[in-house]
Amino acid sequence: MSESATSLYGADPEFLSPLAAKLLEKGILKWVISLTASLAAILEVIDTVITNVALPDIRGNLGASLSEAGWISTSYACANVVIIPLSAWLGYRFGKKNYFMFSLIGFTLASLMCGLSPNLGMLIFARVVQGLTGGGLLAKAQSIVFEAFPSTDRAFAQAIFGMGIIVGPAIGPVMGGWLTDNLGWRWIFYINLPLGLLAVLMAWTFLPTDDKKEMNRAGTVDWTGIGLLAVGLACFQIMLEEGQQEGWFESDFILTTALLSLVGIVLFVWRELTTPHPAVDLRVLRHRSMIGGTLYSAILGIGLYGIMFAVPIFVQDYLHYTALQSGMLLVPGAIVSATTMMLFGKIGNKVSPKVLITIGALLTSLTGFSLMNMNPDTGAGQFFWPLVFRGAGSVLIYMPLSIATLGPLPKKDIAAGSGLYSLTRQLGSSIGIALITTILVRREAQHRAVLVERISDFRPAFTDRLHTLTGFFSSQGADPVAAHDQAMKTIDRVVTGQATILSYGELFLGVAALFILTLPVILLLGGRAGKDAEEAAAAAH
Repeated sequence: MSESATSLYGADPEFLSPLAAKLLEKGILKWVISLTASLAAILEVIDTVITNVALPDIRGNLGASLSEAGWISTSYACANVVIIPLSAWLGYRFGKKNYFMFSLIGFTLASLMCGLSPNLGMLIFARVVQGLTGGGLLAKAQSIVFEAFPSTDRAFAQAIFGMGIIVGPAIGPVMGGWLTDNLGWRWIFYINLPLGLLAVLMAWTFLPTDDKKEMNRAGTVDWTGIGLLAVGLACFQIMLEEGQQEGWFESDFILTTALLSLVGIVLFVWRELTTPHPAVDLRVLRHRSMIGGTLYSAILGIGLYGIMFAVPIFVQDYLHYTALQSGMLLVPGAIVSATTMMLFGKIGNKVSPKVLITIGALLTSLTGFSLMNMNPDTGAGQFFWPLVFRGAGSVLIYMPLSIATLGPLPKKDIAAGSGLYSLTRQLGSSIGIALITTILVRREAQHRAVLVERISDFRPAFTDRLHTLTGFFSSQGADPVAAHDQAMKTIDRVVTGQATILSYGELFLGVAALFILTLPVILLLGGRAGKDAEEAAAAAH
């Protein structure tokens, strides 16, 4: 059995505006709905990465320290992860369109607040509001797209939606670098205003009005669950974001956040499984595809977003690229992602999602194996093919994974499943960045200690290099003592650089190994999206 016409989101003329009704008659409304939802999702995704390249300018302009400026990203991420799993309940409680419109308007106004912030405190507050309103956009946009299309068209529709999710993190640094260099850091927030207003206008015009009967499904407000979720996830996110800087569990602050996170999450799970009207429906994990999908979604966040985080840091800190140059380095991969999206739209319903995800995982592993061989002579050309593999692999994982995870679900569980699926990817990204930061710092220190042990007057290689460098600086006019000191500082920089390269090499090897070792998780996923979705839709009616 296939979905009936009115069972699809936006397919009932009773709830449409006159213009949307005309588009429905022509059979193109579902595509316009997809573009509307995708535009909103792109705004949210880009904003998670665009601020990173502007942090040095923001610090200087607002007089903030490095740790204080870190809260510009941390506050947004904390608010984001708290609201994502609540998006399904909020959609039921206030209406899908109402909540989507509220999130869009709130996100746009919060972006304006960020740009106008006169001090750091105001900017952090505005970022919290931006995270709370933006967090619901991604999950709600994905469920809107999924519910607007019959199973036969979902692969291509998800390709359109996923293009922004995959390409957004790549173009974000480029856009942020250009805006910061040419117009100032405030414009990374002002750029959201015209795009946000366009998305609001499109959503108001093309999304169907909410059915009052559907809005009653939310039941009573589970304030206890919401509170426990806020405490658990916010403390967990703060622990991840601030752990490395605070020395992890050597810090009382990190120990406190870890304890509060553990207690909050455990009590939240117990509460949601025992209350008749949960804020987050964890019972959706009774579906095998949801278990496999959420697990692999976290892996996807750790691996793919980890690479996207590590490469710009390496090229800026070690190869001395500018923010704009490091962003441009990611453009070829973004183009390949977009091309692969279109290809997926053609073959998504013909090839098993498990096969496509496996190919994507192997391509991503190849990225890690290629990047682990970086050295001081590595140029932009050496990054081209690894990032191309990453661009293709990310699409072949992300797109089939969302369909294989959500496709087998009954229609009534798609919204809850989409929220959990988006949450695990966001948490995976946060965990990945925290792990990468910790691994790089600790492994660099360990490699440096080993290399320093080999610097000895009894090693001919060291003495030859020292004498050569001392002679060079003496020829430049330095006295013998100053020439020796300059030579030792140069050797110290070389040692630090070698330790950095070794630590990054191990990091990329770890990413490659992660995707290979977790291939068995793919077996938990569903089969072809079209067949499974049709059976699920039939069972739900």
